[in-house]
Amino acid sequence: MIRSAAAALGVFTAISLGSAGSASASSWELDASHSVLGFSVKHMMISNVHGRFDKATGTLELDDKDVTKSSVKIEIETGSVNTNEPKRDGHLKSPDFFEAEKFPKMTFKSKSITKAGNNFKVVGDLTIKNVTKEVTLDVELSAEAKDPWGNVKRGVTVSGKLNREDFGLTWNKALEAGGVLVGKDVSLTLDAEFNKKK
Repeated sequence: MIRSAAAALGVFTAISLGSAGSASASSWELDASHSVLGFSVKHMMISNVHGRFDKATGTLELDDKDVTKSSVKIEIETGSVNTNEPKRDGHLKSPDFFEAEKFPKMTFKSKSITKAGNNFKVVGDLTIKNVTKEVTLDVELSAEAKDPWGNVKRGVTVSGKLNREDFGLTWNKALEAGGVLVGKDVSLTLDAEFNKKK
């Protein structure tokens, strides 16, 4: 569910991949200006509506020698939800969905990381509205790159799915022709850029 921002479920969701105390570990911070924490959900069972979260923070503790020893954390501001439709965004911030005033942040904290071909499976706890559930995300990690100003960066691409009703986001309306207005399954797509801490 998400343009970053988590400045997330954090997106995701706020990321840390790393092992504290390891000589090969490095610390990274989410670069919100070059990240998009996005989501999509079925509308009237006929099309996908896309949105994003515009404010998130994240940390990445990365063990370059063994990424499976890394960790990830993202915090996403629920009030920053943006679907390019102000009325819909207001509804999403209301008690029917995120209840952003009472629950201003959703968080993701990794619990384990395993290799999956050239990429990784990250299992972690996602908390929305004080409900915590374990989710599994597919993660692609880029190599290091240096920008023209000397900053060292890495890209992280994340995808996954969740059932919004598992987190108490149960609002819906039945359609006259059958089915419901809003789908239960939410697809997550996070394209995040991290800056290496100096």
